[in-house]
Amino acid sequence: MNTTVRIKASQIYKDWHVIDAAGRPLGRVATEAATLLRGKHKPTYEPHLDDGDFVVVINAAQVRVSGRKSSQIKYYTHSGYPGGLKTRSYEEQLARFPERILERAIWGMLPGGPLGEAMYRHLKVYKGPNHPHQSQITGSERARDARPAVTAPAPARPARLRPLSVPDLLPEPVARVAPPAAPKPKPAPAPARPTVRKAKAPTETAASEATGIPVAEVVAEPVAEATMVESVPKKAATRKKAAAVAPAETEAMKPRAPRKKAAGPTAEASAEPAAEAKKPARRRAAKTEE
Repeated sequence: MNTTVRIKASQIYKDWHVIDAAGRPLGRVATEAATLLRGKHKPTYEPHLDDGDFVVVINAAQVRVSGRKSSQIKYYTHSGYPGGLKTRSYEEQLARFPERILERAIWGMLPGGPLGEAMYRHLKVYKGPNHPHQSQITGSERARDARPAVTAPAPARPARLRPLSVPDLLPEPVARVAPPAAPKPKPAPAPARPTVRKAKAPTETAASEATGIPVAEVVAEPVAEATMVESVPKKAATRKKAAAVAPAETEAMKPRAPRKKAAGPTAEASAEPAAEAKKPARRRAAKTEE
């Protein structure tokens, strides 16, 4: 958001300022006067407008310089004719025209062109403490008091920003104690399996009463069959089935013996017709090459 106050040329106002140069360095006085002439001290400063104020500099003859600048600084003027160059030292210029020293220093700090010339016209430099602009200074003070202050509006704060939570600073470092470890959660108990109740076998006495057979015979036969069935595991049954099927599969998987070839002619007799068969092929190949 742009909060800069933009001023128009019709809204420019100019105040009057007095600067006392007695005992002050030349550069410091010149920079202060140039800032007021350009209007950089105002919130409505525009670099392309003459928004500065009037500046009155008094006691220009009492300005000072540091070091050996009084003998090093030279002021040159030229009449425009051959041999018309004139040179003056700082001491000579201060004795004859002290106002020109400040005017030359301030002019070098203003922008060039028509804008700088317009600002330079608002500068008034006097040799002594007296100046004829007391009424303008009084009027500018009254106008300054009656003028509303031109301030930039406060920037609107976005609603999405939250205030920062800054912790209070402790006066002394306090050792941090680690928080107690949280207890581990207990594992959930496993669900209980449903119990399947097996039907109880009839008692020996009940079986003997129903069949009319003695107890020893009733118990011996069923128990013997049950024990024999339970004693034979499933693996033994699968092994018996595999043993019954294995002989037929193994006989089918055995490799067959190669057949015997019939007795034919000897190797020499078989080689001769093969050689004879090859001869015509060679001749044909020779003919094609020719």
